[in-house]
Amino acid sequence: MHLAPVTVEGTVTDDKGSPLPGATIVVKGNSGVGVSADVNGKFSLTLPTSNETLVISSVGFVAQEISLAGRTTLNIKLVTDTKALDEVVVVGYGTQRRSDLTGAVGSVSSKELTERPVVNVAQGLQGRVAGVNVALNSGQPGAGDPVIRIRGYGSINAGNNPLIVVDGVFWTSGINSINPNDIANIEVLKDASATAIYGSQGSNGVIIITTKRGKEGSQVSYDAFVSVSHIARKLSVLDAKGFLATEDLGYQNVQKYDPAGWAAGKYVNKNPMIKRRALADPNNPHRLFDADLNPLYDTDWQDATTQTGVTQNHNLSFSGGNDKLTYGLYLNYTNAQGTILSTYQKRYNARLVVDNQVKNWLKVGATINYSNINESIGNDFTGGNNIPRMMIEMPSIFPIKYLDGTYAKRQDYPDMESGDNPVAITEQDQELRSRQILSGNGYASFTISPSLNFRSVLGTTIESRNDPSFASTLIQLRGQQGYASINTFNSTALQWQNYLTFNKQLSENGTLNVVAGVDARRFSRLLNGASTTLLVDNAYNYYNLGVGSTPNPPSSDYTADQFFSLFARANYNYKNRYLLTGTIRRDGSSRFGVNSKSAVFPSAAVAWRISEEDFLKDNSIFSDLKLRFGYGRTGNSGPDFGNYVSQSFLGTSSYVFNGNRTNGVAIGSLGNPLLQWETADQFDLGLNVGVLQNRITFEADIYQRTTNNLLLYAPVPRSSGYGNIPSNIGSVRNRGLELALNTANVQTTDFTWSTTFNISFLQNRILQLGAAGDDIFPGPNFLNETNVLRVGQPVGSFFGLERLGTWSTAEADQALKLNRFPGDLKFKDQNGDGQINDQDRVLLGKNIPTGYGSFINNFRYKNFDLLVDLQFTYGNSVMNLTEHSAQDRTDQANSYTRALTEAWTPENQNTSIAQVRPSYLSYDSRIDSYKVEDGSFIRGRNASFGYNFSNDLTKRYGLTRLRVYVAAQNYFLITKYFGYDPETSTFNNAFSQGIQFFDYPKARTFTAGLNLSF
Repeated sequence: MHLAPVTVEGTVTDDKGSPLPGATIVVKGNSGVGVSADVNGKFSLTLPTSNETLVISSVGFVAQEISLAGRTTLNIKLVTDTKALDEVVVVGYGTQRRSDLTGAVGSVSSKELTERPVVNVAQGLQGRVAGVNVALNSGQPGAGDPVIRIRGYGSINAGNNPLIVVDGVFWTSGINSINPNDIANIEVLKDASATAIYGSQGSNGVIIITTKRGKEGSQVSYDAFVSVSHIARKLSVLDAKGFLATEDLGYQNVQKYDPAGWAAGKYVNKNPMIKRRALADPNNPHRLFDADLNPLYDTDWQDATTQTGVTQNHNLSFSGGNDKLTYGLYLNYTNAQGTILSTYQKRYNARLVVDNQVKNWLKVGATINYSNINESIGNDFTGGNNIPRMMIEMPSIFPIKYLDGTYAKRQDYPDMESGDNPVAITEQDQELRSRQILSGNGYASFTISPSLNFRSVLGTTIESRNDPSFASTLIQLRGQQGYASINTFNSTALQWQNYLTFNKQLSENGTLNVVAGVDARRFSRLLNGASTTLLVDNAYNYYNLGVGSTPNPPSSDYTADQFFSLFARANYNYKNRYLLTGTIRRDGSSRFGVNSKSAVFPSAAVAWRISEEDFLKDNSIFSDLKLRFGYGRTGNSGPDFGNYVSQSFLGTSSYVFNGNRTNGVAIGSLGNPLLQWETADQFDLGLNVGVLQNRITFEADIYQRTTNNLLLYAPVPRSSGYGNIPSNIGSVRNRGLELALNTANVQTTDFTWSTTFNISFLQNRILQLGAAGDDIFPGPNFLNETNVLRVGQPVGSFFGLERLGTWSTAEADQALKLNRFPGDLKFKDQNGDGQINDQDRVLLGKNIPTGYGSFINNFRYKNFDLLVDLQFTYGNSVMNLTEHSAQDRTDQANSYTRALTEAWTPENQNTSIAQVRPSYLSYDSRIDSYKVEDGSFIRGRNASFGYNFSNDLTKRYGLTRLRVYVAAQNYFLITKYFGYDPETSTFNNAFSQGIQFFDYPKARTFTAGLNLSF
């Protein structure tokens, strides 16, 4: 017997009786059957029976389930969903409701963090929070060390990295050592009123990570993906014929630049045909040319040295418990192959959490985490003939190996600079990193009274790092004698927190929350290193340094610091409308002088929830409207400046007495017992807006942060015997505007579309640099100073000559005054003294973007979902130093194609690339404006397409969740930059962002994944 279909009709309204157009009405367990309410909130739905259960939902309201039980007419009233405003946010030594926040705090949920298939936290955090700039500068597996800047650069020497806090304990092992799948949520504290609770640690912002914990019931989850990657962009370099054509052209041009020497036969033996004939001999085992002097090989070194990298990532978790005891076990295995041969990262991670409500007044818990991270990074010889450089500069006329099995080297072709081919380096040079991190923390929470709680947290992180390296005698990267070394790093961080939390409703209208406590921390690290050369046999690798005939002196270093802090914070909420926060922290640090070890860091903030005022409370437009203002002072204790700079350092030296070498000890550098903290004063004015039940939310913050007492080295008279002394001089300012917009554009039964857009604007200025305000050149220096710290300019501004192009034949007389010829590079004589020298250098650009942000769209159609994530940056520059060796000179190594096709010729004089000539004759290579390029870009950061299997199907197999997806990362890049990627930095200096000298190319990645729970 078949029952007749039933038509159910009804109206959906809000809690004030107003209709809710667009509300969705679906059958529970079968989202494919449903409708949307019309403009009057009315709906009509035909069902198989009148015993179904309906789920009614609308953006900004709590969803309802209604069992029909034979009814065919419904009047449904949905209640406003205050979940977004009541969401609990971790703010340091406690939590607050999001609606009660008075500071600038950004959040990233676990879902947002992992909706991109990522292998590290930095990838998931990038672009999620306005004002947080995450630069992933390398394509190396694990992404190398990300550069994270919250609201700009606030220091010069003391460090600009944010504080990372994991489950309440300071994290010292880098954000990328944390498994992103273990994270429940991330909070980013941006302004001083939010970060002042961390005092001297919070000057550069705070990233608070809360990891997942066990829950009542039981659940097993498995999340995995497999991806394939290849380099996203190849650079155009000379092929074999192009290389030889460039060499021939350069030789012909010798007669222009040295006509007398040419006429005298000085360069006869430099004729390229002579060496090519010698390398065309069939009996030569290293033959490169045929009988007609055509090249035998045309190797594409970018193709030969790279591969399709395969990455697999597996996460398995078990969680469960009851209302007293919960547990969680989280396991991860990641194996990421790099796109450069022999590079990889392997990570094993296990984390166990237990929480136990022992008594009504006592709850205890513990977390233990173990990570084992192994990496092969190729080699990190920045500026040397490393793999990325040789991918460009190894001429294509060489094979990987000759017929006799030996590796081809660049100097096998006479007059070339020495260098190994990059494939040989990947096979014969090892640069390994092995890290083992054991971290744990335990807490005890005592409920003293309904309004008073005491919490004690003890945490530690023990890290052991072992970095072995080896270069065989078959290559010459480290000297063709064989080389092996082992460097070890062992560190221990210990932290103990004890604090009281008082939370009480003082009256019908007022609530007070107070946190007060102490925090003690100690960190120590021991480094050891040993190396040797002249290995007896390559088989020993780095396993037995004792077989090296020439051991180098061993090295070691120890450093330690400790902090002791007192802190307090009070939050007062009056009528849910007026919010006041006051914070104070007193920090003591071992880094400073006897009379300057301690400092006090206060902050205050107020907020007005205008939407709770009587004149707005019942309005239908604004669901949230809050105005915030905060001021605070934070400090920087200079972790990058050193732990002992307030004291004089001892230095060692040696002298020969009577033929015997004797070591001695003397004061090597001056200390400064008056050295004290950097201090940063910050103002923040913020606005939070929620419209149409938070279907549209908007957040804006305008801020100014000024850092004073910068830790710098001040010059002292040379008569003292020393060059400088650590001092507190200088000031730097950051001003900015942050905007974030979230919209639920479409919300129907079958289709939803939401958008997230954020953009940040930043202006950085140096206000003072010591008494004289002299320029400081922070490096890295290459050819000359590359960047400058100058009063009135952004930190790390690029600095050099202004290239005007090349001298034309019509300017021959003018060029001759500077000892130049037509075809030579032409620079602007800024001071008109008739010379081109360092006095003509000017500012060329900045590495800090004017603006950056993200544009993210999420779509859902029935069971399908689509994410499209775009990243953009503008107003910053990149200094491409590769043009020195791969373009300015043309016969010592291979070059970019444009070194030939765009070079000056009598027919092509409107160019910025000099006429081709042999480097043994002359070439002009300087830090100049040509090497500074526009670093703006738009990137397709991530796109993913998934399918969520229906509840009916998952229940049939005992599952609670099943989703499959495919994704693409870095799927397009729009930029004017010539190199691999404008988001780059090859150096580790504080202000080297955007300075590039042959970087590991970034990959384009395609992924297939699975999310499964039962």
